[in-house]
Amino acid sequence: MQQRTLGQGLTVSAMGLGTMGMTSYYGAAEEHDAIRVIHRALELGVNFLDTAEAYGPFTNEVLVGKAIKGRRDAVILASKFAWDFPADGSERRLNGRPEHVIEACEGSLKRLGIEYIDLYYQHRLDPNVPIEETMGALAQLVKQGKIRHIGLSEMGPKTIQRALTVHPVTAIQTEYSLWERGPESAILPFLRTKGIGFVAYSPLGRGFLTGQIKSMQDLPSSDFRHTDPRFQGENFTRNLSVVERVQELAHTKKATPGQIALAWTLHKGNDIVPIPGTKRMQYLEENIAAAAIDLSAADIAHLDDVTGQAQGERYHAAMMRVIANAE
Repeated sequence: MQQRTLGQGLTVSAMGLGTMGMTSYYGAAEEHDAIRVIHRALELGVNFLDTAEAYGPFTNEVLVGKAIKGRRDAVILASKFAWDFPADGSERRLNGRPEHVIEACEGSLKRLGIEYIDLYYQHRLDPNVPIEETMGALAQLVKQGKIRHIGLSEMGPKTIQRALTVHPVTAIQTEYSLWERGPESAILPFLRTKGIGFVAYSPLGRGFLTGQIKSMQDLPSSDFRHTDPRFQGENFTRNLSVVERVQELAHTKKATPGQIALAWTLHKGNDIVPIPGTKRMQYLEENIAAAAIDLSAADIAHLDDVTGQAQGERYHAAMMRVIANAE
């Protein structure tokens, strides 16, 4: 697989692998099967793995740590911090205090079984802690060699600009796909003026753009998408029309809708790296094959015109407020 360079010279495979769904949110996979998928991704040239302490919480990092044992040199590993997770099981709380950043990183290193993290993101902004203070702790971790690069997730230009007064930022991770076009208006143009890379999560619209989800009955009851506004009521029905348009082009290209969605993201700039997640070997190989699909300028323009923004918010109201705080 070809490679792309994010900010600060961090070179990764043009497509990464999101591991969240292997342990949480979409229904966990068998550990053995999940590890096989990660190993196959590495064999096929995908060296950029994305995890976080919040996935589980903690269990995803443990899984990834097992998968990369003895293969550390073949992996560019990204993880994230943001919350306190009380031992009594009470509700998690955002925590960007410097001492917590240091503690969270030590926990991730231990669970992953590694000495450094290549790209360490603040997963969500803590509105009660100035970003400059959080960045100061991250800069300290870089100096100590415990992380190589700093990333921020779901943060806007004003917050990023403040962060940059403390230390360079290598990548911003935000949702971006055929049905989530928000980054095109402000985030992407801003990042390109600063030389910061962009990591696109949920490039398959949380699976919706694959065309495999025809109704909510197709999802297990434990699947978090039952609370996703874009999967609810009239939003679900209207969003099906986005998939139908993608399917039309997929048919002409002898590809799947998901492959077209990924190819579109890859064609949106060499500074963009999508990280589709899967726990199934079949879908992993389909996703990786999307990197070889050529879309013409006319194809891109057609997809831009017929898809557009999905109906419904990206998250429930509480999470949307968290994102709004990081403008």
